[in-house]
Amino acid sequence: AAATTSPAAVPDIPVRAATPAAVGAAPVPISLAVAGTPIDMPVVPVGVSDGGAMEIPDAFDRAGWYRFGPAPGAAAGTSVIAGHIDTKSDNAPFSALKSVAAGTLVQVGREGAPALNYRVVSVELMAKDRFDGSSVFRRSGPHELKVITCGGEWLDERMDYSDNVIVTAVLE
Repeated sequence: AAATTSPAAVPDIPVRAATPAAVGAAPVPISLAVAGTPIDMPVVPVGVSDGGAMEIPDAFDRAGWYRFGPAPGAAAGTSVIAGHIDTKSDNAPFSALKSVAAGTLVQVGREGAPALNYRVVSVELMAKDRFDGSSVFRRSGPHELKVITCGGEWLDERMDYSDNVIVTAVLE
């Protein structure tokens, strides 16, 4: 079943032509679990909204993998998985991302391949108005996993959060 998506969490990603070799080099992610948190959910492939933002599944119990970038386990570049938090409470699983400690295990299940274990190396808040898409959505350089959601303060005038929470993890 196709997931509905919305573009709320990750603005202005750089769009480049996808090539079968770049996208199909590693198996597609199908699940994400972050130790010590309620994050244990399916992952669905997502693209880019008409406004240029990464699409994210509307459901709080489902995450989206940016299918035009590297998959988890790729030889290079950043694999990006994102999900929503709940604006009315801290009950949505991705709300726990802001409290994840360095060294936390992140496991990514993959279609037709063994799961991958990553370890968190950093958790940062990046202001949405200073979001650096080229550093987050890399296709070259060392392989990393970035798990992203909204964070910071809720801004009524924008009907959005002030920041993105960006968890960076590397393969064990």
